[in-house]
Amino acid sequence: MHAPLALSYKQSMAETTFFPRRLIRAGAMISGVLLALAVHMLGARYGLDLGGLWRSDTHNFMPAGAAVAWWLIATVGFSGGYFTATLMDSAVSGQIPQGMRQFLIAIGVLVLAGAAQAASAPSAIPTISGVLAGLAALCLGAVMAFCGAHFALRKS
Repeated sequence: MHAPLALSYKQSMAETTFFPRRLIRAGAMISGVLLALAVHMLGARYGLDLGGLWRSDTHNFMPAGAAVAWWLIATVGFSGGYFTATLMDSAVSGQIPQGMRQFLIAIGVLVLAGAAQAASAPSAIPTISGVLAGLAALCLGAVMAFCGAHFALRKS
């Protein structure tokens, strides 16, 4: 009797690796929060600041810049969490080429570097208002990034 021939490593099927969804969700949330904070810092540099909500010197109900900043931060947090979770889930299953992964990483690094450059400039926002705006942006970005990651992983 002949012994069965062993297949070489190139002919055998690739094993599917298990990657916990909690790690994908956590990574997507971190990415969404960082993108939301980057947009908050860049927006504050161009006059879209959340600190307008806590100013008492304005007679308007809510300054338009603060409303645009809220919607922009929420949108970027949600879409950042959603797209990052989708991309991470696809990358784990091997559906994204290596070149595309490197391109997306480079884009993320450039956005965060731009936010760091904007954050290093002196702020025109008063300190307490700036701290409250930063905490509000952090919380809003975290909630929206979680929602985006949850919906992305729920559909797959």
